[in-house]
Amino acid sequence: MDSPKRVESDTSRSDDRLSGRQLTEVYHILLNRYGPQNWWPADSPFEVIIGAILTQSAAWGNVEKAVRNLKQAGVLDPLSLRRLPIGELAELIHPSGYYNAKAQKLKSFIEYLGNACHDSLEILFSLDVPTLRRELLSVHGIGPETADSIILYAAHKPIFVIDAYTQRILSRLGLRPARSDYASSQALFMESLPPDEKLFNEYHALLVRHGKGACKKAPLCDQCCLRQICLCLI
Repeated sequence: MDSPKRVESDTSRSDDRLSGRQLTEVYHILLNRYGPQNWWPADSPFEVIIGAILTQSAAWGNVEKAVRNLKQAGVLDPLSLRRLPIGELAELIHPSGYYNAKAQKLKSFIEYLGNACHDSLEILFSLDVPTLRRELLSVHGIGPETADSIILYAAHKPIFVIDAYTQRILSRLGLRPARSDYASSQALFMESLPPDEKLFNEYHALLVRHGKGACKKAPLCDQCCLRQICLCLI
């Protein structure tokens, strides 16, 4: 007879396989409904990083306005941003909200990039994922979601980004892990799906699209392509 430890291990593997199938099913339903999202909309990896910092607590449309201001001012590069007085930077990114705090966050990243990487994203992105993540998290104003967005969308390395939309959808589908913190939700995806940067990119973008369009705080269940497997309707 199997020992209790072996039975627990087998059950865990069964749960992992179930989660993997469920997450794969959700992905294909969303992809069939919305199509490829081609995210992140930016002209360069550096612009992705700036956008990832500015999008904290901001609607993407307002972030686009702020990035456009930086482009029009000719300062969307490390050297120009380093030389730009912080008050002028705050004014340029005003549309993104919390502009004084975000100006300081941008300055902190630019300072780190210059000191640690000689302003080279190639040097920064040559780090393996765990090391790169630790480095980014050491920078003032960069938390887990922002760091992972930079790793996935700018460095093109496989890590799953967790945001409020993802947490909400997981909860309503009954897939949210027992511990609902960032790390546990991230582990659910990364342990259940193949470590594929393109898959993680598309999946996260689809979850954001679904969270904005149908699975809102007040859900539009009649418009939800996941309604047949959603616990909201059970």
